[in-house]
Amino acid sequence: MESTPLEALPVVLAIETGAPLPRATLTRDEAAELAAHVAADLQSLVPAATDARLALAGALFDPVELLRPGFPVWATLDELARRVPRGHLENVVAFGTHEGRMPAQPLEPEAIYADGPMRLLPITLLAPETLAATLGEQLEVELVGRGEAGQRTADWLIRTLGVPLEHVRYLSRNDLLALTCVQYEHVNLAPLWTLLEAALLTPYREEATLSARGVPLRYADGGVLVQSPAQWLASNREEDRAHAFAGAIFELRQYAALLEAHHVPMRLAPVDGVQAEARDGYLLETLAAADPGYDAPRLVAHEAAGLGVVAVTAAQRGEGGLARVLAHGYPLQPQALGPLVTTLAERFGLAPDLHALGRIHLDGAGRLGAPDTPLH
Repeated sequence: MESTPLEALPVVLAIETGAPLPRATLTRDEAAELAAHVAADLQSLVPAATDARLALAGALFDPVELLRPGFPVWATLDELARRVPRGHLENVVAFGTHEGRMPAQPLEPEAIYADGPMRLLPITLLAPETLAATLGEQLEVELVGRGEAGQRTADWLIRTLGVPLEHVRYLSRNDLLALTCVQYEHVNLAPLWTLLEAALLTPYREEATLSARGVPLRYADGGVLVQSPAQWLASNREEDRAHAFAGAIFELRQYAALLEAHHVPMRLAPVDGVQAEARDGYLLETLAAADPGYDAPRLVAHEAAGLGVVAVTAAQRGEGGLARVLAHGYPLQPQALGPLVTTLAERFGLAPDLHALGRIHLDGAGRLGAPDTPLH
């Protein structure tokens, strides 16, 4: 048990390399060696760090893995570090692999993100309350200004990882947040960062924004609520509405992929009378049940150049050829089309046959619909 409460000050060692690293974790002994170098670096940069407990995880992550609600990697590192008696190992503790495994699952980097250009090694400084505020302020000032890793640390990493490194420097978590914000803004994803920032820093508060295409987005209850693309299209006034719809779907696919990487789910905003779902990489809105007075339901695929199928509509034809729309589904991941079609087929009791239109079909009012002529 701690005699005095300790506050956690999260830091990362950021490693930039021109080639993928051959591995994502360090052994216990390697992590301990690196932690000794890191402790010397930080104590040189901020002498007050000598009075804090340094904990290091010998694992290399992509920024999306560290910037998730609740910051689970740091939370796990903090918990493990607090269990170690104060003063043990000269107040420096490191966690690495034993028989190929890290001591806790959140400290295992995900292979899917292993080839990113920046790898981040998480560090925590646990400081008494009387020191934490001052030390935190000093870290924010010193790391951003002169946070380059020491030569011994850089040389150790080059030898151990076996690849040349372009930059090795320390960042506070706030520095990492600011850097990620700039990166997303640079690729026209500033609205996405608005939502992510809320999920990370103020999860108890709702946040609303518009995508670059003007699609309403809202963070609430741990997820991002997006307006139905069909509803957005109905209120859109662009001249080429089909092109605008394709652009909106492309944008939502970007958002969905990044939100998933950050472990923030995307959902359809609720609308009265509409069953909204989000699962298996797609969004689905069911508008009505099948009407026996119409033809049997069928599925049509709306397609856009370079994007493939951007929406699947379930619809019926009645007398006069009028189409009655039952549901719209939006595949946001490449592997989502199959599960989406299966769900629609089961829901409306039809064969999972998808009629490809080769275009985006809009009805006479410019809304997403289905052809009013028989499909073969």
